[in-house]
Amino acid sequence: MVKKYILSEQDMPRRWYNIMADMPTPMEPPLHPGTGKACGPEDLAPIFPMSLIEQEVSTERWIDIPEEVLEKYTIWRPAPLFRATGLEKALDTPARIYFKNEGVSPAGSHKPNTAIAQAYYNRLAGTKKITTETGAGQWGSALSMCCAFFGIECKVFMVKISYNQKPYRRLMMETWGAKCTASPSTETKAGRSILEQDPESPGSLGMAISEAVEAAVTNPDTKYALGSVLNHVMIHQSIIGLEAQKQMEMAGDYPDIIIGSAGGGSNFAGLAVPFARDKINGREIDIIAAEPASCPTLTRGPFLYDFGDTVQMTPLLPMHTLGHSYVPAPIHAGGLRYHGMAPIVSQLVLDGIVRPEAVKQMETFEAGLTFARSEGFIPAPECNHAVAMAIKEALKAKEEGKEKVILANWSGHGLVDLAAYESYFQGKLSNYELPQKEIDLALKDLDNLPKPRQTNDRTDNQ
Repeated sequence: MVKKYILSEQDMPRRWYNIMADMPTPMEPPLHPGTGKACGPEDLAPIFPMSLIEQEVSTERWIDIPEEVLEKYTIWRPAPLFRATGLEKALDTPARIYFKNEGVSPAGSHKPNTAIAQAYYNRLAGTKKITTETGAGQWGSALSMCCAFFGIECKVFMVKISYNQKPYRRLMMETWGAKCTASPSTETKAGRSILEQDPESPGSLGMAISEAVEAAVTNPDTKYALGSVLNHVMIHQSIIGLEAQKQMEMAGDYPDIIIGSAGGGSNFAGLAVPFARDKINGREIDIIAAEPASCPTLTRGPFLYDFGDTVQMTPLLPMHTLGHSYVPAPIHAGGLRYHGMAPIVSQLVLDGIVRPEAVKQMETFEAGLTFARSEGFIPAPECNHAVAMAIKEALKAKEEGKEKVILANWSGHGLVDLAAYESYFQGKLSNYELPQKEIDLALKDLDNLPKPRQTNDRTDNQ
């Protein structure tokens, strides 16, 4: 019997949650790339509208969701929570497995939760055009849709390997009125400099961010939007976990284990941070960030100050990183191929609130097929990391004979990612283990940068 838990629109959260009010260790500030001093609002003003800058540095626990944003949310929110009874049966596990289905948005992922908010605040500020980057295309398509809602022009720099692998994501963006360019491109100084060094570069999120930031700061009436990593993005995404808490109450359960896929941190934090507050206040929960073994930012990257982009235009962020010059392998989970991790998620790992785990590519696709064949929904390659970890924990519960309650974020569907599944069926995919020498080489670029007060050098444990 299918078990699905749906909130009414009246029960949808009216406020976002900001975990910076409750974190055991205060966040370290972003630093100006030129002076090395803590960034002030004026340093971020060329990139973001002031309302988002205020949220970025806020320590208020609750932030009201504007009525216009709530109205747009109701197109797909509240998102359903379902118990994966078919998967439980297929695994023969005593675990009860729940998934928060964020694939019900028009863009097919969790990304519109923050895209709506960012487009709204930019419209209030008089922004005429927003530039951004995208990996697999979930963020680019979400922002394209939301800019169309608010009458804002949208320009997307899409990582070249994903641009070629995922043409339907690009077509989604164009359908919503955005202009999408493969990155690195010849349209920006940053892109041209990268192509001069490597004309065949597959691109990276760091490179695409450099192009998008440059395009924003060199054009009047233009701002930049980021779909992950930054604090205000984590705040907007908290609606996932806030809804899930209410739905778990409807189910009469509470999770022992929380799982989300982790690339930049947005969908993971969206589900995890409201429950992380419970853990901070004494509740026993295992909160797992599942990342690709080929881009192991949390499991093998040290906690350092680093640039968010390749060409070193962004502020320095305190985060787990593989180095801003690192170019991830062209795996199909393009939304998780980022060299850094959200400072909030990085700090929660440092404080022992979050446990990172790396998952191999072949395991993720095997998990995706198991899920699709038992539950019907086809997960996106990024989402498959959370699915794989949920299956792993469910089988562990079976071995131990324990009735664990597992809650994972099903962050997006894979209906426009079927080429990745085709590659899997044709035997074209394989596991990729990142050589330590590549990490060491990229991290050398950080030797002369300021250092955070805390460190967590995970490379010693490999």
